[in-house]
Amino acid sequence: MSAVQPGVHVLSCPTRWSDVDENGHINNARLVGYIQEGIYDLFSHHETAVRESLFPSGFIIARHEIDYLEQLHHRPEPLSVRLTVERLGRSSAQVEVNVCRDRITFMRARTVVVARDRDSGRSRALSPAERSFLSAFMADAARAQAALAATTVTAATAVSTTTVVATAVTAAAVGTAVSTAGVAATPPAQRVPAGAAAAAVPSRRPRRRCHASVR
Repeated sequence: MSAVQPGVHVLSCPTRWSDVDENGHINNARLVGYIQEGIYDLFSHHETAVRESLFPSGFIIARHEIDYLEQLHHRPEPLSVRLTVERLGRSSAQVEVNVCRDRITFMRARTVVVARDRDSGRSRALSPAERSFLSAFMADAARAQAALAATTVTAATAVSTTTVVATAVTAAAVGTAVSTAGVAATPPAQRVPAGAAAAAVPSRRPRRRCHASVR
């Protein structure tokens, strides 16, 4: 079950008795499952993601960076898995995940989530709608920086396209002018007497051959 809070996605996640190890606490490897439950709930089950059909081909977990802060024990009270977006890339989002209970944070993770392309199975660029959705879970400063970066990339792409077209047109015009000038400036062919041509060719010294020495 997820809760609605401004700027953060919260999933209520119960612990499982089967996750307890021989030391009496939730095994560290099992805690990764709570992270992925939160990621899946945000990217696939959030009402906006469902309504706008975001991430239609799913996503890829590219990286987990985890700090285990406190021992976590199995209790009836569920955990709060809190997710915020720290940074947006071309095809990825870096998500901070905090696993909490009773105001205690047991684990903090930074997870890189990459949008998946259906045909290739590899990464693809985030769509404008996906960027807008993920930006809602960023802090104000990070959200402004992400918007500026997206605007800068768009402007740079437009300028690059204009420059390429202008350069191609200029190059074509210059090439035409050079070709025309070359045709006009080419002097008529002149005949050279056979004797003069032969005299102009320097005589070659005979090449020395290498022979294996015999002893």
